[in-house]
Amino acid sequence: MKCNPDPSIVLRPFNILFATVAIVLPASLAQGAIEFNRDIRPILTQHCTACHGGVKAAGKVSFIYREKALAEGKSGNTTIVPGQPEASEMIRRVLSTDPEEVMPKPEHGPRLSDREVGTLKQWIAEGALWSEHWSLVPPSAPALPVVQKLEWARMPLDRFLLARLEAEQLTPSAPAPPAEWLRRVSLDLTGLPPSLEDFSNLQKEWLADPEKARAAVVDRLLSAPAFGERWASMWLDLARYADTYGYEKDPHRNIWPWRDWVIRAFNSDMPFDEFTISQLAGDLLPEPTADHLLATAFHRNTQNNTEGGTSDEEFRAAAVVDRVNTTWTAWQGTTFGCVQCHAHPYDPYPHKDYYRFMAFFDNTEDTDLDSDFPRLPVAKDPALRDGLAQQWMQAEHQRTALNDQGVEIAKLDLSWEPLLPLQADASGGLLTYGNGERIKASGTLPVGVEYIVTTPAVPGMTALRIQIFPDNDDPKTWPERAAVLSQLSAILVKPDGSRQEVKFKEIIADYLAGPFDPQESLDGGDGGFGSYPVMAGPRWGVAIPETPLPSDAGSRLEIKLKQSAVSNANQQACTLRNFSLSGSRAKAWADLINQPARITSWEKLEALRKAVKTVPSTLVPLQKDRAMAAARDTRVWTRGNRLTPDERVSPGLPDKINPLPSESRLTRLDMARSLVSPQNPLSARVMANRLWAGMFGRGIVETLEDFGSSGAKPSHPELLDHLALRFSKQQGWSVKSFLRELALSATYGQSNRAAPALLLRDPNNIFLSRGPRQRLTAEMVRDHALATAGLLSAKMFGVPVYPPQPEGVWNSVYNGQVWQTSVGADRYRRAIYTYVKRTSGYPAFLSFDAPSRDLCTSRRLTTNTPLQALVTLNDPAYLELAAALARRMEQHGASVPEQIAYGCRSITLDEPPDNLVASLTKLYKEAFTAYQANPDTATKLGGSPEAAAMTLVANTLLNTDLALNR
Repeated sequence: MKCNPDPSIVLRPFNILFATVAIVLPASLAQGAIEFNRDIRPILTQHCTACHGGVKAAGKVSFIYREKALAEGKSGNTTIVPGQPEASEMIRRVLSTDPEEVMPKPEHGPRLSDREVGTLKQWIAEGALWSEHWSLVPPSAPALPVVQKLEWARMPLDRFLLARLEAEQLTPSAPAPPAEWLRRVSLDLTGLPPSLEDFSNLQKEWLADPEKARAAVVDRLLSAPAFGERWASMWLDLARYADTYGYEKDPHRNIWPWRDWVIRAFNSDMPFDEFTISQLAGDLLPEPTADHLLATAFHRNTQNNTEGGTSDEEFRAAAVVDRVNTTWTAWQGTTFGCVQCHAHPYDPYPHKDYYRFMAFFDNTEDTDLDSDFPRLPVAKDPALRDGLAQQWMQAEHQRTALNDQGVEIAKLDLSWEPLLPLQADASGGLLTYGNGERIKASGTLPVGVEYIVTTPAVPGMTALRIQIFPDNDDPKTWPERAAVLSQLSAILVKPDGSRQEVKFKEIIADYLAGPFDPQESLDGGDGGFGSYPVMAGPRWGVAIPETPLPSDAGSRLEIKLKQSAVSNANQQACTLRNFSLSGSRAKAWADLINQPARITSWEKLEALRKAVKTVPSTLVPLQKDRAMAAARDTRVWTRGNRLTPDERVSPGLPDKINPLPSESRLTRLDMARSLVSPQNPLSARVMANRLWAGMFGRGIVETLEDFGSSGAKPSHPELLDHLALRFSKQQGWSVKSFLRELALSATYGQSNRAAPALLLRDPNNIFLSRGPRQRLTAEMVRDHALATAGLLSAKMFGVPVYPPQPEGVWNSVYNGQVWQTSVGADRYRRAIYTYVKRTSGYPAFLSFDAPSRDLCTSRRLTTNTPLQALVTLNDPAYLELAAALARRMEQHGASVPEQIAYGCRSITLDEPPDNLVASLTKLYKEAFTAYQANPDTATKLGGSPEAAAMTLVANTLLNTDLALNR
């Protein structure tokens, strides 16, 4: 397909200008006293901290912490002497001409300039005053700047921008005309273009009162269901949401109900602090609802490796690391991932802080299992969700309470008698035993191996205790391979040789954790009592027979222990390799299992479990903490390697972001609350900056992912603090209130047209001297085409859909999944509902810079490649939408020029210029002639030559700058 429009009309797919611009400080900031963050920190970051920072402190000198910078170095000289630059080793070294002494070393970079040396001298002479990095200083309310054109400002934020423009001797651009503003604000707030009817209504109201008209439009858009879909897309990038597990096999995962929760949260304007706490620790709230539990799936979007033979513990640890890094990127805008291997090279985060924070996530139940355990049943009927979640939680609590009763008895029972083996046989491998209490297994121990251990019977025995020990007694070597007792049975051999089955009624475990219930050891399955999928320490379980053993002396006990569980993707047998047996005569055990109240509790538990299973539901992975008795031992990994654990640590936050009290063990809930507490300097700034970027195309801090020393400086620091405080305090973390002010501001309302001189002065619009203009996101490109073509389905929520895509793109190895193109309304649903497969993303989205969702993505970097044009010009989905738009155009005009003019208005809202209509009309006539000569091609494209020619015109329209930018 080839288009040859009039050369006077530019019909290119994209025209995005990439350029950089230096942020020029106003003259008022270039004079006076030295400011550490403005003047000194950039010098240290550029020239010094690579060698004298967090990763290494060469010569015992570090410029990350003031106390270290002012201390003696390895040479014995003081690095910085406040007030005395001539006595400071730093100044001596940067001025030295000796290649062995000069700093930085010649091989590490160029000498400091005279200006930089002078700045350092002045700073030291003024007392070497130190400041934390600006982002770590809690924001304080800045005074509204005094400006000359106060009448221009509609919102307080406008005064900050206007002050900067006036300092740069720039003037704001004229207000955007109604069509430009309406298209921009509609796409920014809802991700969908406005209709011609929307524009007609605005025009009428605009004439009477422009401000009132704009406010009415913004309020309508904020209350539209499409609002949540547009902004949820941003959050799904941060959450690395996908409908598959990831890694090699990349099988399907049911986590779409969490995606729907995010959409509902944005539409209901859930305060961002509540939004935060629900996702990071909703399960730990005093009375969690179904939505609180579902929200925690945020951190179950981590990948699971289901490839055979992989280590479950390795990839569990990888998921925990990902949760740490994602939390810091999404809420703190900090490259905390650097601290996994060493202290942060540029920011004040010690190596140990990473593992203190990791401890918050290290105790969750998930363990990289193919089953995605644990999972919450989410009722398909929304009216039943809370009730089902409550039943599910009641069953969990009921089972824990039943086990805890037995644990209390075990704490008091000191009467255990070792059951020393008389004989021990195995169906595979070898059992060894001696005078000690432990039995050890060695050799080949296959899945399903059975041990038969014969011991003297304890007369009147009321309980049998099985203790499982790690192979190594050193906790630093843990975890080890799993050990699970799948089936327990016993035969009592009396002195006369008669055999009597010992029927066990219950198994009490030291704690409940993992996917298996200890009671399964009595049911004949593959699960049961033990440690799974790894063993992180000694375990004990108590099996209670239905009736105490007879008191006859001289009896023997044949105990059969079968082990059928496998871990690491069905490759590794989970066998007992180091264990002991003992018996108790304590009456409390027999009394426990026969208590009427306990019998009733078991019946209630079974009823709850049955009720949960009867409600049609979707099982969604969620966060759930292990019991305290099962808490993992979190240690610092030397050089970030999990195989070299070192010092044990407790959960905690870095001192620089709101330190929490250390008197008690902190939880994920404590951590989540601290992130959105008034004392935390980052969360409000980071989210305000992210929302600003969503509206203006560029953050006040351009590096949304990095608010640290190596990130970009804020272009308008006082404005950022103003917005952060307004968002978190005055607006109560309301995203809609925040976006409303942005949308109604004079800054946002400017026209995006710019004179050539202004483009040269400020190509990236850092000073905001004109309105924002940015390309549609990958999702918006599709949604815009759907809406313009009149095919967009308003259906919300539910299972992901499969819109058309080129044949042969989706090749799903190993699991046999096939892309079944959706039909009916599902074929035309919004892009947010499109199936996301990590190893084979939807090609039209990937071409337009959508991430694969393997990892947290804070900022999409916009590219401009020929592949993007090939997608929108040739992808079958876009050709289908172009044909639908062509049909609409044909219905709205008696002549071809009238039909083309309607198509242009559908995109721009305004009447198109005559030369554009003429150029497209010429394209239509040339295409019509070509299709008349090639009717087969016309049939594939639109049917008749007329329809095919109009489809080509519609396709061209959908590929213009006018269509692909907002």
